[in-house]
Amino acid sequence: MKDKTIDYILRTTWLTVQKMYNEEAAKFDSTMATGFALLSINPEEGTPSTALGPQMGMEATSLSRIIKSMEEQGLIIRKPNPNDGRGVLIHLTEFGREKREYSRERVLTFNETIKGSVSDEKLNHFYEVAELINEMVSNKKIYNQKDHTLK
Repeated sequence: MKDKTIDYILRTTWLTVQKMYNEEAAKFDSTMATGFALLSINPEEGTPSTALGPQMGMEATSLSRIIKSMEEQGLIIRKPNPNDGRGVLIHLTEFGREKREYSRERVLTFNETIKGSVSDEKLNHFYEVAELINEMVSNKKIYNQKDHTLK
């Protein structure tokens, strides 16, 4: 593993996890993206449609397709936002709540399995490194746009 880059390890690990979640979701005619969306929706109050994309780290077009598909499957309903006449709240249906619980169980099983296989010290180092990478990328500490302009 020493010849592999950090981004390669991040990418291949995430793709493996994503494949695992999609295989699990497929057993229930769903996808990982749908499960992630279900987990991102507040089950009690609903979630503003405009907040869902940033919360999930998705672009509006990709999210629109997922929301439309979820609505067609009867997982969610859209309701006017009582606090903002222009906005829409996404609410889970009973069926959506069931699928959300299934997704939640799968995420918790994954978490507990990994935690049971890795020492607390190593897991804490993993969290620290991931947080550092997120912070550096978010704050443009790797590629400063002013320093890397094309001429």
